[in-house]
Amino acid sequence: MTGRVLITTDYLRPGDDVDRFLRRAGLETRHLPMIGPRDPAELATALAEADAALVANEPLTADVLSRAPRLRVIVRTGVGHDSIDLAAATRLGISVSTLPGVNANAVAEYTLGLLLAGARRLVQSAQGVARGEWPREDGHELRGSTLGLIGYGAAARAVVPLARAFGMTVVCTTNVPARDPHVRFTGLPELLSTSDYVSVHTALTERTRGLLDAQAFARMKPAALLVNTARGAIVDEDALVAAVRAGRIAGAMLDVVAEEPLPDGSPLRGVDGIVVCSHLAGQTAEARRAAGLRGAEELVAALEGRARFAIDAEKRGTWTPNR
Repeated sequence: MTGRVLITTDYLRPGDDVDRFLRRAGLETRHLPMIGPRDPAELATALAEADAALVANEPLTADVLSRAPRLRVIVRTGVGHDSIDLAAATRLGISVSTLPGVNANAVAEYTLGLLLAGARRLVQSAQGVARGEWPREDGHELRGSTLGLIGYGAAARAVVPLARAFGMTVVCTTNVPARDPHVRFTGLPELLSTSDYVSVHTALTERTRGLLDAQAFARMKPAALLVNTARGAIVDEDALVAAVRAGRIAGAMLDVVAEEPLPDGSPLRGVDGIVVCSHLAGQTAEARRAAGLRGAEELVAALEGRARFAIDAEKRGTWTPNR
């Protein structure tokens, strides 16, 4: 096999296991790590000579893809694909793959970490101590509470046994037919009104963009906490800020936001009860190694016409929430 591969995932490096795997397969690699916003023209120039690309959350727009005449394969070293214009890729004959479930354990553990930190207000306590204070505010136990999962993908499924180990009841809303004796499946309105904690695990599509808006927050319990490890744009951030400030919900633990890194002028800054982390849910050494190697394997397979995880553009974004 011959060809050129552009690698933009920031934790993959020349000479690492992934690089050696691709080179053993006969491919030439070029690393151009994405470590912040990038000029689309720079990406288009780099892709112009590539037959395949191994990317993280790099925005691959229709314009960028149209300037990559050799590109045949894109593999995301993650599970989401909202950063890629799938319709454009389909028109151009480019195969797009993701890696379902590759970081599910990492995301599940992180979700429980956010639940615990939010329930016990650990971040606020540490911030108070750093300011010279000594906060002694009551927190809440997870045991006996209800956790609502929006979506039932690999990460959400991995959350279930962890939540049950803490004594939580789990409810879920999903469009995918599912059976789990430890989960009660219900519509979104009921989930929002009955859950003490709501955790987002669905993909970002035009149907889920802004799904959690003022109407959704009005349905939640005043003491409820929102956790989001999926995509920031699923949450209407202005509505969230208004809901927290008005006491309509208790707060939110956000690993993702609509614009990353968080802009200086974001309404999420400085709101007591809202904690924003830097998109770390899937970022463990174990998950990164698995994503890199599985992504390289998928890339080689896709170039040979035997991709296992190619996305069917006709089936994306099919969930219509039961509002």
